[in-house]
Amino acid sequence: MSESPVTETAQYLTFKLGDEVFALDVIQVREVLDLTTITKVPRSPEFMRGVINVRGSVVPVVDLRLKFGMPPAETSLDTRIIVMELFLDDETTVLGAIADSVHEVMELEPDHIEKPPRIGSRWRTEFIKGIGKRDEQFIIILDIDRVFSTDELAIVEESQSEPPNPEDEIQDAEA
Repeated sequence: MSESPVTETAQYLTFKLGDEVFALDVIQVREVLDLTTITKVPRSPEFMRGVINVRGSVVPVVDLRLKFGMPPAETSLDTRIIVMELFLDDETTVLGAIADSVHEVMELEPDHIEKPPRIGSRWRTEFIKGIGKRDEQFIIILDIDRVFSTDELAIVEESQSEPPNPEDEIQDAEA
């Protein structure tokens, strides 16, 4: 569980993985991209799909469904890559995350956000800042800085230094 509860009104980018709605603080979101060709990186964890080129920079891409223990999904016209910044060990890492769909930027008041339940949750609570409620819908607000360990991010950063091999490309965009 995040050590600091949500105390201020903030804006969140909402997205779906399966039937669940998640949210990220917009401060950490750089941009949302259409799904593009992802170049595989040898010897990377299963949840790491590969790297993409974003205006001349190599950006690693992860599949949050796999990271969270969900089954993989077929890509669709709604599949997006959320490019975000993670802060770990006083460093910023740029990372892309595949989402089934991206919905909207919304504001949530602190009184509409509760701590995640300690039991009965299928998500690891240290990944979650809180559970937002809008109308009758629950929104899982991720603490994206805690989703990946230092070791996992080291693997991601190593992938940024390896030049992509065109023979390893996968055509995710052809779904």
